[in-house]
Amino acid sequence: MSELPHRPLRHSDLADLDHRDPLAPFRRRFQLPKGVIYLDGNSLGPLPTAVPERLSRVIEEEWGRSLIRGWNDHDWIGLPLRVGEKIGRLIGAESGEVVVTDSTSVNLFKLLAAALKARPGRSTVLVEEDGFPTDTYMVQGLLDLVGGHRLRRAPAEKLAEALDDDVAVMLVGHVHYRSGALRDLHGLTAAAHHHGALALWDLAHSAGAVPMELAACRVDLAVGCGYKFLNGGPGAPAFLYVARRLQDELTQPLSGWLGHADPFAFEADYRPAPGIARHLCGTPPILSMAALDTACDLLLEADLEALRAKSLELGGIFQRLVEERCAGLGLELAGPADPRQRGSQISLRHPHGYAVVRALVERGVIPDFRGPDVIRCGLAPLYLRYADLGAAVDHLRQALEEEPWRRPELQTRQGVP
Repeated sequence: MSELPHRPLRHSDLADLDHRDPLAPFRRRFQLPKGVIYLDGNSLGPLPTAVPERLSRVIEEEWGRSLIRGWNDHDWIGLPLRVGEKIGRLIGAESGEVVVTDSTSVNLFKLLAAALKARPGRSTVLVEEDGFPTDTYMVQGLLDLVGGHRLRRAPAEKLAEALDDDVAVMLVGHVHYRSGALRDLHGLTAAAHHHGALALWDLAHSAGAVPMELAACRVDLAVGCGYKFLNGGPGAPAFLYVARRLQDELTQPLSGWLGHADPFAFEADYRPAPGIARHLCGTPPILSMAALDTACDLLLEADLEALRAKSLELGGIFQRLVEERCAGLGLELAGPADPRQRGSQISLRHPHGYAVVRALVERGVIPDFRGPDVIRCGLAPLYLRYADLGAAVDHLRQALEEEPWRRPELQTRQGVP
């Protein structure tokens, strides 16, 4: 990390960091509105400038001219596996272990069901007590459907202790969605294996921002979305990972035609495809798949270790700026104090966090809110500047001092916070 002065940081210090930032050229390759400081790439990544051209080509040339021939002429049918290979390189998977398909929740359902079937005689699914709610909802829905199993919750720091020989699968978010806390991928996976359980990880808040080695850590299963740090666009398709050693053993419950060994044979009975392809289900959404494909190309040009180094520095500087400029204004750090123990985000608590976020958005600073009181700031190193941090914290200080958040219209909840 860069040497920073011990005095309070000035805007010139941050401008100097931007001048020396090896990742700075990547910012020009995103369409970022003028006057906006975007701190919400951990919810929806911005538009890569190459995506509109790619989509125009797919729409006008491929779909427009080739029509249904595009499935062969442009290999649309191969996109789920091709994009999966790219994401696999970003998460430390081996070739043939990742496929892009469906949504994160649907993929989670598929892998949970496959994991329970692969561990007969075990009746427990272990989840983090304060984990991402929809992950737990999917567990509850599956257990209600199949019966005979139970959900066990444990605090993050007690997950390893909560494992026993009745746990079939442990489900953990790699980066906690609210606090940004980074979980121990290697240690918790090893603990699950010690008890004969499978380890299933949700990478939604880490893929594309936090370097990881799924294969080296012997992770069994994982899911993640394409629209956060992968910048694939709103509602981008998700991905799932299955370690090669488990692929022939696991069968997923949504036995759709594209997961068939020979989809166009239209056989009367289902035969699962070999390898990761058996986790496909229905027809892939080609337009959104193409957008994600192009966005992944951009990420693959960057060095993941350089991304992480800048992410850590951004987090440390943001935290320091808040301490220097917002002391006594009701803010509290909502996650680990050490940036190395966080993903690429920093979270702050304020009693009126929702209205404060609304006030910041009015000023052109876009974080997001997570209940009950968390202001969540994504720190995407490909396009966020150090100078942006100084400006964002200045706006935060002004919003807290001037209290525009007290206006009733800013305290009224919108459909999407």
